Amino acid sequence: MIEITLDMEMLKKKMSSKELAQLIDITPANLSILKNGKAKGIRFSTLEKICEALDCQPGDIIKYVK
Repeated sequence: MIEITLDMEMLKKKMSSKELAQLIDITPANLSILKNGKAKGIRFSTLEKICEALDCQPGDIIKYVK
């Protein structure tokens, strides 16, 4: 199972969902879908923007759990 820990990184950086959505140019609704693990996939370009905005690595926001 893939677990999305985006909310934890956002808390560490003290960034709101609205602020992150604006920075990475996606809708707050789509960010919510991603944060809640409801997304079927993520584009590398979106992942890159998230990592840039939060100054993190992909592994900081996406985890594999058995």
